Amino acid sequence: MALRDELLKSIWHAFTALDVDKSGKVSKSQLKVLSHSLYTVMNIPHDPVALEEHFKDDDEGPVSNQGYMPYLNKFILDKVTDNFDRPDFNKMCWTLCYRKNMQQSHLLISNDDAFKIWCIFNFLSEDRYPLIVVTEEIEYFLRKLTEAIKGSWVEERFEDYKLQLDSTQQCLNAWELIKLVGSGHFSKGMDLQTLSMGISEVYQELILDVLKQGYIMKKGHKRKNWTERWFVLKPNLISYYVGEDLAHKKGDILLDGNCIVESLQDKEGKKCLFLIKSSLKSFEISVSDKKKKQEWIQAIQICVSLLRMGRPAPHREARQKRRDLRLRQQAEQEELELRMRELQTANEAKQQELENMRKALEEAAANAAEEEQRRLQTQTELHDRYRMDLEREKMVRQQMEEQVAQKSTELEQYLQRVRELEDMYRQLEDALEDERRARQDEEIVRKLQTRLLEEEATKRAELEQIHLKQQQAISETEAEKQELERERLAKESALQAAMIQLENLEQERQGALEQYQTVMKKLEDAANKTKTWKHKVAEHEGMLRLIQPGSKGPTLITNWGPAAFSDGELSQREKKWQKMKNQVSEAQ
Repeated sequence: MALRDELLKSIWHAFTALDVDKSGKVSKSQLKVLSHSLYTVMNIPHDPVALEEHFKDDDEGPVSNQGYMPYLNKFILDKVTDNFDRPDFNKMCWTLCYRKNMQQSHLLISNDDAFKIWCIFNFLSEDRYPLIVVTEEIEYFLRKLTEAIKGSWVEERFEDYKLQLDSTQQCLNAWELIKLVGSGHFSKGMDLQTLSMGISEVYQELILDVLKQGYIMKKGHKRKNWTERWFVLKPNLISYYVGEDLAHKKGDILLDGNCIVESLQDKEGKKCLFLIKSSLKSFEISVSDKKKKQEWIQAIQICVSLLRMGRPAPHREARQKRRDLRLRQQAEQEELELRMRELQTANEAKQQELENMRKALEEAAANAAEEEQRRLQTQTELHDRYRMDLEREKMVRQQMEEQVAQKSTELEQYLQRVRELEDMYRQLEDALEDERRARQDEEIVRKLQTRLLEEEATKRAELEQIHLKQQQAISETEAEKQELERERLAKESALQAAMIQLENLEQERQGALEQYQTVMKKLEDAANKTKTWKHKVAEHEGMLRLIQPGSKGPTLITNWGPAAFSDGELSQREKKWQKMKNQVSEAQ
């Protein structure tokens, strides 16, 4: 905490004490006295002209705290240094405020102890006005006090006390804290002297920054004799006095980051020795036992480490950490409350939406009930109408059954006739199918004959070609006769093979002719069957008309195709072919 903030807390108590009617304002004459007292106790050069000029105006009325702050900052707090006696400053502010606020008759502690608790309150209070101390700091102070008086901390008692506090505030002001400690609520069974000593110990640690104190032996620098002194350890120095009343101060040991504390061996009849090396001098110290020696060495080393790192005293650092933690918790709590408000708003909107949905469902249910009533009424009317229609339908159905019975008889007769016609139709279709297959077989045979005739014509052409080549070879010179003779033999072999193939083709032609005759016979049988069925259909009221195939007489089939030439032409062609064959044989 900055020096300005610490001073403002004590000054605030003094200002509020001067505010008799609690209006937030103090008369100018009282503020002049307060300012003069602050100048004096804080060792600030007094400037009466500035004081008179600042409060000189036409309005003789009182001045508020906000009106006094500019003067306080400019002429007092901006000029203050840390070279004044802090307890005297606190004592002056305490003197102005305690008579008005504290009821000493109900307290078990002295006025001096109350002053110390008031200073501790200013140290632990929050940095907002009016000043208060929160539950966490109250617990911290009471634990410190219980530890100082060697008592036992009763957690349940403090929890019960927290429940008695205002649930919205959870805090105390300075006078309520003094009343709490002075009433002995948390120090039952302790005598007043022990309680006063505990308050003083906590005051020295928190306010005077006394980290450790006690009687120890110090070796002199000039006489080299050992003298018992009362040592007081603070964060930046060690002071030693004649006695624990601190009346006669004998000297200081200044501490800095370069100080060294080290243990020494026993010598000169002294035990538990250690050495403190500062930047100016070295001090040999002796304590009564090893435990105290370790405690003093550790405490001094902690102070040196804090100075080296530029950190404040442990209790001040711990207070700042607690405040930072509270601020973070408060920020988190505010954020949580904001989220809760947002959730509550969303929940209210959702509740409103659900309420609207409920109303809509109720309206829908009412409409559904009305619709159901109308439906039931309509259903009753439809039921009556259906019953009447059903009776009429029964009568109509009886009449229809009679008509259906009559029609059924006629239908049976008609169906019998239709079945007979269907049988005849199926038989006619089978006959037509046989005829169609016979025509397909005829067409296949005809294509086969055509292919055979084409192959025969091709072979005949090849034979004629070969014969012409043989005639040409005979007319050539005698020198080529032998070569031609060999070729003739080869061609003769080819001719014989062709003749064999021609005979095979002739046989195939004969087979095809026989097959064709068989097909023609099947066609005649199918035509006869068709004529028979045509006669039968004509007898059945002319319902069907058959398609009659054309009559065909016997057709002449030759190698050139069916009916290609007459018998005379065929005889001439056979004679001509035989003649050519004989000529070839003679040539060979």
